[in-house]
Formats: sequence, structure tokens, C-alpha cells
Amino acid sequence: MKTLTTGDIAKYCDVNQRTVIRWLDKGALKGFKLPGRGNNRVKLDDFIAFLKKNGMPVPEELAEQGLPKVLVVDDELPVANAIRRALKPLDVSVEIANGGFEAGSQLMIQKPDLMTLDLSMPGMNGFDVIKFVRNTAEISHTRILVISALNEDELNRAIEMGANAALSKPFENEALRSAVAELLALPA
Repeated sequence: MKTLTTGDIAKYCDVNQRTVIRWLDKGALKGFKLPGRGNNRVKLDDFIAFLKKNGMPVPEELAEQGLPKVLVVDDELPVANAIRRALKPLDVSVEIANGGFEAGSQLMIQKPDLMTLDLSMPGMNGFDVIKFVRNTAEISHTRILVISALNEDELNRAIEMGANAALSKPFENEALRSAVAELLALPA
């Protein structure tokens, strides 16, 4: 859980630290006090929600930090970029891995909330990636949305192996957004 001090928030908002403390005291900004000296802290998500609610710009360096992370795994870059573009209207951070092996390292570094996964990739295929994710404690919680041109039996096999949902290629952008929003429990 990433937190900010009242001084951090004052710098981001270009206001006096006392103003931030007043926001906290009035309940306009959600925060908590640390035991001991009682210093205020605000969760990053709460600060971003406060900025959006009040029509204030979200600093670029914070914009993607509080967002759910999606890792797009596809060996065809045009398809991966199409998925990224389709997800743009959702409030998610999107990274691309160009195949199964790269997915393995990116999963461990990024620890995404959700991964879209092609099943047909050279080297380490999507089935191998599903097995790796479900057998690795640090990332086993990752939601997996299979997006593949393989037949219905193969899509069902992926779900039996641990994928959360599957879409057939070619996919409708709205169906993709809907599936991702549902898997991440994003507001509709």
C-alpha cells in the first residue's frame, strides 16, 4: 500500500501543508493518523480519487500507479497493440510482453492484476504460461483472459487449466473491455 504525507500532497497540489491538513480534518480527503506522533498519511488511491472528484489534474508520475495493471501477452505485436488500444477507455495500466518467455519475466517484475494471453506462441505457449502462473505463489492471483484463434475445445482446456475467461480471435473491442472490466471488478 503506497501512502503519501501531507507534505507530498501539498507539493503535488501546489498548496500549503496546512491546507492539506484542513482537507483531512473536514473529511474532504480521506486519510489516517499514524500511532505515536499522529502524523497524517493518505493512501495513493484515496488521493487520486480526491483529485478526480475535485477536477484537479492527476500528476503524471502518479497516474498509472494506482491503476490496475494489465499485461498483454501476444507474439504478434499488431494484435497486442490492438488490445492495448481497445483497453484505453478503461482506467488500467497496460504493458506488453512479446511471447511466453518474456511474459514469465514481466509477470514476476510487474505482478499484474490481469493478463491477456494468446495460446499459440512459439517457444513457451499460452498453456505453459497458465501452468507457470498458477504454480507460482507470488503471481497465482493474476486473472487470466485467454484471447486466441484456437477452437472452442482448446479455449475450454485453457479454462480448465486455470484461465478465468476466454475470447475468440477476432474479438469485438466492447467484448474485450467488458471481460476485462468484469475480471478486474471495475465500475461499469
